[in-house]
Parts: sequence; C-alpha cells; structure tokens
Amino acid sequence: MRSRTSMMVFGLLASLALAGCSTTSDTTEVTRVETSKIFTDSYGTVTDAGYALPAIPINRLDKKFHRQIVSYSTQEKPGTIVVNTRERFLYYILPAGKAVRYGIGVGKQGFSWSGEAYVAWKQAWPTWHPPKEMAERKPDVARYVEAGMGPGLNNPLGARAMYLFNEKGQDTLFRLHGTPEWSSIGTAASSGCIRLMNQDVIDLYNRVRPGRNAKVVVIQ
Repeated sequence: MRSRTSMMVFGLLASLALAGCSTTSDTTEVTRVETSKIFTDSYGTVTDAGYALPAIPINRLDKKFHRQIVSYSTQEKPGTIVVNTRERFLYYILPAGKAVRYGIGVGKQGFSWSGEAYVAWKQAWPTWHPPKEMAERKPDVARYVEAGMGPGLNNPLGARAMYLFNEKGQDTLFRLHGTPEWSSIGTAASSGCIRLMNQDVIDLYNRVRPGRNAKVVVIQ
C-alpha cells in the first residue's frame, strides 16, 4: 500500500510540475508579445455601443503614429500618462521600462497647455460642451455651451473622453479624447485638448482607472 501511495503522490507532483512549466511558458510568450507589438491591424471597423466606427486608412499615417509598445525610460509610475506635445505622442507607462505609445493631435499654437493633472473621470460616447471662450471665437458652436452636442460619430470628443483636473480638484477644461478626424493626428489642430484616433482612445480608456493616481504629465 505504501508503495502504491508513493507512486500516486509522485504522479501528482509530476503533473503539477508540468502544469507549472506550461504556465511559465504562457507568461513568457505574453510578455514577449507585449514588449514588441505594433497594432497596425487594430484600426478596422469597430461596432461600439451601437455606433459603427469606420475603419481608419492607417497606412496613410506615418507608422510612428500607429499604436505600439516601446521602450520608455521614466521615473513615473506605471499607469501614468505622459503627453509629449512636441513629438505628438502620448505614452501610457507600463512596468519594466515599457509604454504604450499613441499618436496624437495637439492644441494650436496659443491654445496648448502643459503641466500636471489627473484623470478625475471618464465617459464613453460623451456629450460635448465647448468652453465659452471657444464659443466667442466660433459663434456657430455657441448653442452647444449649455445644451451640449449629443454623442455620435461627428461629436468632436469622439468615442471616449477623459477629464483632467488639477491638484486642487478643479476642472482644467482639457480632455484626452477621441476624434473622427484621423488625419489630424500628428498635427497641431485642436483648441488645446489632446486627441487620439477613436480606436486608440478606446484602448487607452480601458487601461485608465480614474482618480488621483491616474496622473497625467503634459510636456512641450
């Protein structure tokens, strides 16, 4: 009986060892992919909350603006967002010296912003309320200041928006948001906010957990 029990225990330990090897192999594979992938194939048609986002002709944009995982040296903690307005990149910091890099559009000269903030809250398919300053410059959008423009494919905030507040808990009026104008990525075209392609802002939105730990650093 002792011999048979010993054999059963040995068999169980062997099975666990094999299972452990399998798990380690799978983890290594995921890590390898996560540190090298470029997501050029992620810009097709997307159905989201009943909206059909059109495919983006991604090959018409410089490949450096395609979503990808890159090496990125920083002292910021994983989960931090670093926006480099000069380079037109947004980095979502990952562990081990890596980051997800997205191409962005930034504010026109005179409307750009830099500093630190945090993502206080986020919204899928948001309503757009242009600031009063914009309405003064563009009277055609004045009607949306109070009533807002409802969500949709033509909404300037796109499929997702993340709202930036300062350390005092005050709304900065700047957003990280989607845009239907994919060709504006890599340019200075917005009125100060940071815009991403809709397929990219959905990916970023899914990674961000709002709160004071969701730090955003905007550099010029």
